[in-house]
Amino acid sequence: MAGHSKWANIQHRKGRQDEKRQRVWTRVSREIMVAARTGGGDPSANPRLRLAIEKAKAANMPLTNVSHAIAKATGTLEGVSYEEVRYEGYGIGGAAIIVDCMTDNKVRTVAEVRHAFLKHGGNMGTEGSVAFQFKHCGQLIFAPGTSEDKVMEVARVAGAVLGNQDALVLDGSHGCPEKYNQGSSVTNF
Repeated sequence: MAGHSKWANIQHRKGRQDEKRQRVWTRVSREIMVAARTGGGDPSANPRLRLAIEKAKAANMPLTNVSHAIAKATGTLEGVSYEEVRYEGYGIGGAAIIVDCMTDNKVRTVAEVRHAFLKHGGNMGTEGSVAFQFKHCGQLIFAPGTSEDKVMEVARVAGAVLGNQDALVLDGSHGCPEKYNQGSSVTNF
């Protein structure tokens, strides 16, 4: 029967698995490169790099790929350079939004971020237009699809309180000296 080759089915399945794995490895590799560039290539002295390497191990990324990414970032190998950039803007109802990105092409990224703002009823602001409303006091990272109740519970345990405008802010007992009524200092949900 035509079209029922077991090898073809295996080949397509493996191809899809390899695509997914490669996407994860590329993202983790970029994180490793940015961490190594900002804090150095030594994981014992760079906690951000150590965390990125742990993510790579969790994704079953080979150590040769990890060491290659560190070498590219520290300048011992040639390659694409990734940078962290920050864009600011306003969402629906004037909600202040800060977008932190990692990119190898700022022009493409700013166009994509601007398009996302416009598509969802917001607009991009200039540098510093909303940043004064935020103070980075902590970072909570959750897996995609985490329930809102779980996010709020963990944030409150970490010391976040609800501000006047329904925004989570960290109080002074957890390292943040003041309360902020606008914006959220608990980032990267």
